[in-house]
Amino acid sequence: MSSIVHVVFDRSREYELVAHAGPSREEANRWLDLQWEALECEPSNPMGKVLLLDKILGIAKYGGEKRFAAGGEWTQQFADAVATMLERPVVRVDIADRVVG
Repeated sequence: MSSIVHVVFDRSREYELVAHAGPSREEANRWLDLQWEALECEPSNPMGKVLLLDKILGIAKYGGEKRFAAGGEWTQQFADAVATMLERPVVRVDIADRVVG
């Protein structure tokens, strides 16, 4: 099954990624955790708790628009991990509005 993951930096800068049946939920979660640490993302919750949607938004934000514009392996892994974890046919990761839907 494929999914579409839209990553939006603002109204004029949106990237559409096609996610394929990829990693298991455990592998996807591990990849997201590793990226969170590697990118030194900051929790948005003052208590320090990081929810899955916050993690996805943080990784997209700290990963940077250049990665999404260039495409490549990292971008594909992001799309596959997000699609696996959220189990939706279409996902919108809106960094400007801090919404995943």
